[in-house]
Amino acid sequence: MSGVFSRIWQIVRQVPRGRVTTYGAVALLAGNPRWARVVGYALHIAPEDVPCHRVVNRKGELSEAFVPEGKQTHRSLLEGEGVPFREDGTVLLEEVFWQGE
Repeated sequence: MSGVFSRIWQIVRQVPRGRVTTYGAVALLAGNPRWARVVGYALHIAPEDVPCHRVVNRKGELSEAFVPEGKQTHRSLLEGEGVPFREDGTVLLEEVFWQGE
């Protein structure tokens, strides 16, 4: 599984600052569109140089897994890069979605 995780990390490292992608998009780029959950597992243990905060779910929702304050930490990291949000707290995917080069 470490080869798969390495591939996922390599993909997420390519997401530009101020852009986001989804677990499903990363899974597709990694070779299996059904690996969205595997992407989540890989990001949970990712090295520090992997910008995990640039990955959201398909609805643009944030993750509770960010330390120390879950979704608030996730949002702060994205806002720091200029990522726009809707009033409901989801990312405005139409403006910043990255699906690979």
